[in-house]
Amino acid sequence: MATQLLFYENARPVTAKTHGDVSVRGTDYSFAAKTNSVPLTAIEFAAAAAHYPIVFAGTGDRVMPALVLGARDGHNFFVDAAGQWRAGTYIPAFVRRYPFVFSMDAEQKNFILNIDEDYDGVNREGRGERLFDSDGKQTSYLQNILKFLQEYQGQFRRTEAFCKRLQDLGLLQPMQAQFQLADGEKRSLSGFMAIDREKLKGIGGDDLRAMFDTDELECAYLHLHSLRHFQGMLSQFAPAEPEAAAPQPEPEEA
Repeated sequence: MATQLLFYENARPVTAKTHGDVSVRGTDYSFAAKTNSVPLTAIEFAAAAAHYPIVFAGTGDRVMPALVLGARDGHNFFVDAAGQWRAGTYIPAFVRRYPFVFSMDAEQKNFILNIDEDYDGVNREGRGERLFDSDGKQTSYLQNILKFLQEYQGQFRRTEAFCKRLQDLGLLQPMQAQFQLADGEKRSLSGFMAIDREKLKGIGGDDLRAMFDTDELECAYLHLHSLRHFQGMLSQFAPAEPEAAAPQPEPEEA
């Protein structure tokens, strides 16, 4: 499903020399209009579960939570024709951090702040927020961006630990959401996993306590509760299509 550089076309390291006169303008989310899922961190579960289905995606040891934003490839129900996120819905941190993103230096020791220079809001005409002042020092806007990304990176690591626990306990199973279009055509959304509720109920006391102490148990049930949004997604944003069926376990061979 989603990857770390999902929206980014031309990410370049931010420096005072290169970007001393650069400003960033607006909250146009058109860049996400063709993305039907994005990664999610554990701290966002409470806010996101009120609006979106939360699933788990990945292969092997690399599994992360993701928000489902659309029922087909190349379509995001939550970005309207004007490039605005649907009012009243939570905007994921993965989306809010754009056009900025961290990369690692050659020694894999330090983070480097990058900006997608192809983003329409990046300009040299003074429209929006400056990255550096006239003396080449970071503006408060840029400092806040750095703080936000540092916090995001920390939450990303915590989320990796949560997913590893779910895998180690064997709690994740392949799932599939099925849809029926107005003309009777059936489609399915697959390639993701969900927590097995019965297996979650059966975990041992020590593991249960560990998940409780780290708020991972709360995240697990927020995820399960969020799956109800599969049923309302199409009826809310695509009234021409009937409601989606609830996610079902995939066949054993999946």
